[in-house]
Amino acid sequence: KLCGYLQKLSGKGPLRGFRSRWFVFDPRRCYLYYFKGPQEPLPLGHLDIASASFSYHQPEAGAAAAGDEPAAFEVHSPGGAVTVLKAATRQDMTYWLQELQQKRWEYCNNLDAAKRDSRTSPTPSDFSKGLVAKDSPGTILSQNASAERARNILAVETSPTDLVGEQAASQPAPVQASAINFSLKQWSTEIKNSMSSLRKGSNENRKSVFYTTEEWELLDPTPKDLEDSMALEEKRKHLAEGNKGRRLTSSAFPFDFGRIPHKAKRPLKEMIGSSKSRTSSDSSPTEWCSGSGSRLVSELQLKYQSQQEELEKLKKDLLSQKELVRLLQQTVRSSQYDKYFTSHLCEGVPKDTLELLHQKDDQILGLNNQLEKLNLEKDSLQQEVRNLKCKVGELNERLGMLMETIQAKDEVIMKLSRQLSECEDSTSSQSGALSSPTATCTNKELQELDRLKDNLQGYKTQNKFLNKEILELSALRRNAEAREREWQAKYTSLEAKLCQIESKYLILLQEMKTPVCSEDQSPAREVITQLLEDALKAEPSEQPEQAFFKPHLVSEYDIYGFQTVPEDDDEEKLVAKSRALDLRSLSLSENREISTGVKWENYLASTMNREMMRCVELKNLIRSGIPHEHRSKVWRWCVNLHVKKFKDSAIPGYFQTLLQKALEKPNPASKQIELDLLRTLPNNKHYSSPTSEGIQKLRNVLLAFSWRNPDIGYCQGLNRLVAIALLYLEQEDAFWCLVAIVEVFMPRDYYTKTLLGSQVDQRVFKDLMSEKLPRLHAHFEQYKVDYTLITFNWFLVVFVDSVVSDILFKIWDSFLYEGPKVIFRFALALFKYKEEEILKLQDSMSIFKYLRYFTRTILDARKLTAIAFGDLNPFPLRQIRNRRACHLEKVRLELTELEAIREDFLRERDTCVAQEKRDLISDDEEDS
Repeated sequence: KLCGYLQKLSGKGPLRGFRSRWFVFDPRRCYLYYFKGPQEPLPLGHLDIASASFSYHQPEAGAAAAGDEPAAFEVHSPGGAVTVLKAATRQDMTYWLQELQQKRWEYCNNLDAAKRDSRTSPTPSDFSKGLVAKDSPGTILSQNASAERARNILAVETSPTDLVGEQAASQPAPVQASAINFSLKQWSTEIKNSMSSLRKGSNENRKSVFYTTEEWELLDPTPKDLEDSMALEEKRKHLAEGNKGRRLTSSAFPFDFGRIPHKAKRPLKEMIGSSKSRTSSDSSPTEWCSGSGSRLVSELQLKYQSQQEELEKLKKDLLSQKELVRLLQQTVRSSQYDKYFTSHLCEGVPKDTLELLHQKDDQILGLNNQLEKLNLEKDSLQQEVRNLKCKVGELNERLGMLMETIQAKDEVIMKLSRQLSECEDSTSSQSGALSSPTATCTNKELQELDRLKDNLQGYKTQNKFLNKEILELSALRRNAEAREREWQAKYTSLEAKLCQIESKYLILLQEMKTPVCSEDQSPAREVITQLLEDALKAEPSEQPEQAFFKPHLVSEYDIYGFQTVPEDDDEEKLVAKSRALDLRSLSLSENREISTGVKWENYLASTMNREMMRCVELKNLIRSGIPHEHRSKVWRWCVNLHVKKFKDSAIPGYFQTLLQKALEKPNPASKQIELDLLRTLPNNKHYSSPTSEGIQKLRNVLLAFSWRNPDIGYCQGLNRLVAIALLYLEQEDAFWCLVAIVEVFMPRDYYTKTLLGSQVDQRVFKDLMSEKLPRLHAHFEQYKVDYTLITFNWFLVVFVDSVVSDILFKIWDSFLYEGPKVIFRFALALFKYKEEEILKLQDSMSIFKYLRYFTRTILDARKLTAIAFGDLNPFPLRQIRNRRACHLEKVRLELTELEAIREDFLRERDTCVAQEKRDLISDDEEDS
């Protein structure tokens, strides 16, 4: 995934400058989107890379010498717009340029090789999964081999840094340095800022790090080091007056910061050790105190420690005495209570009651003891909290002292640094005065030579890049011109065909107008026959280079693999071809309205940096139909959304485990699955023959599901559900899609032997028909037409083989997102779409015959969707659930009664058969 940080030149006037942005390349449309940050959902804008060109300028000598690294490049868009981008390093800039060039080249070549009769925009084939993705054609236009070789020769290969790629999202955005020279004043300012931030964060994070030009690390000192530092602080107080003038320049600090030129960080613990070793080995007159002072301090410390130990012992003795007193008090109370209880209350009381009282008394005493223990624990915890607060206060005080010490050390470092820089300046000025003019000239010439070599290498790289850019742009321009010529030839061929059709129809009209004596010898009949033959004539196979100039209005298969024109009946062929032409016309008119496609692209661009999630915007987009190139991704997301709990609880490789089990040990459903494979979708090229790729995938998914759900095993109808899912999903995703439909969407017993859930849904649908379409329902009741015989299959296989393919997949889009309520919506919408035509039919035979095929005559998916999700509102799911529960009880009672009738019938039949056997006698018995 090509993404990373770049700085974009934006703004106007004094606010114009480079701002850091997160860039992500989208290969679907060859757009380079830019966001405010990696976590932002919506892009700020995009650059069209497919029609853009790139360039960059070699830096001037002054800019390079000043330290401004040249990493800016320009993206020239159509219309003269120029976008200036800047990478963090020149290496990143070269990588971005070569990748953008490569992406543009691949996209434009895929554009040339795309299907000419596709109803969707050409996209790379790796964005679609399933069987539909296998139909992506190979490259039709032969690429220019010489151009490809030249591109490889002129390529400037560069590897990216950490600021390019998905791993860069976890890093902070790079900030461009505003200063050129880093002076000592700026150095001290940064140190002060680091120290102030260190003080602010000391209460939240014990380990803090601050940095200068060389990095230093502050670690927690050990308690021994803190005691040593406190002792040194006490000594410093005694000698403050004597050493006041030299305190800042001496080694008077408990920590010493040494420089490690080759290491990034040096722990403070090591510095403490080095400071102590230097302090012990130095014999300068700035020692802290004499030997007698040290002995006095050590004696005081020993006395203080002994007193502390004695105090701790006394505290422990006091606690033990308190515990002993408490136990004695409890013993006295219990003995007094027992004495009182035995002397005053035992007279006339049953023994059981006394034992119960004793037990309760023991429980009370135990609870009192437990309460006292808890109170003691509470007191101890409170005391511990107070001690910890005291320790925290002490540590804060020590930390403050350490901060003051570090600040003083910083001042010393700054002072020594200034002295060092002054000494270096004076030394360099003296050596410069002694050097000869010849050596000065030689050094200048060498520096100039090195600068010229660097410039030459930069110009060579720039020349190679620009030559490659010119070569690619020329090749892309030639391809665009070739495409324009091909489209022009197509338009000419279409115009010629239109003229021929108009001529034939004019002849037909003229012949129809001329009166004839005999109808059998009518020239009009011959013209009509000839026109029908021309319309149904199969188009001959052509060479690939001729395919560009042939306008394919109706292909043999649509984009889903379904056959557009059947091969059996001529009359059916004519109707199917007319329907395919109408579908083609509708699709072309929909493609002219690009609002839906733009909305989908904008939504998917907003998910570049985040996962998709359920929202109203996504629901409305899915209801309008998922574009062909994005359907695989959205279907897979919808399926994972519904089966996430099943997948999380399943073992890794769950599908493969089930499939392996099914292949090793066939179950009873295997035979029926094999019988239904070729009967699944015979009119789809992916399932039309035993060697088709879809047949094996269909077998695998059905066998795996039969082992997952043995209660169902296999039911006729599941094969069609899986076949539709496999057109856009891989095997494992299609398996989980079937799990979502059977185990999540549909009620229980929907696909069992009794089809109980399916029968219940038909009764619910009847209720909805009477409520939403009362006129049509009354019309069916009047002529006693049971339309559930038609709709039962709609619900069982979600309209597969009932509607045209374009409408079928739009229904499935909403079905996989919203669930089974969509089936009720579209079933009602289909009837409402043709309500007036059905009401005109006045007998049951014609009505039933019309219901068998009327759904294939509905072609306008947009109108049907508007009816389903607009005219039929409100459509609460709770109402459907309540009606399902009501009808479920009724259907169960009916099935129970039917089972009882069946058993009675079988019992009577067995009795009659036995009686008949007894009445029959053999011929020998009859003769005797």
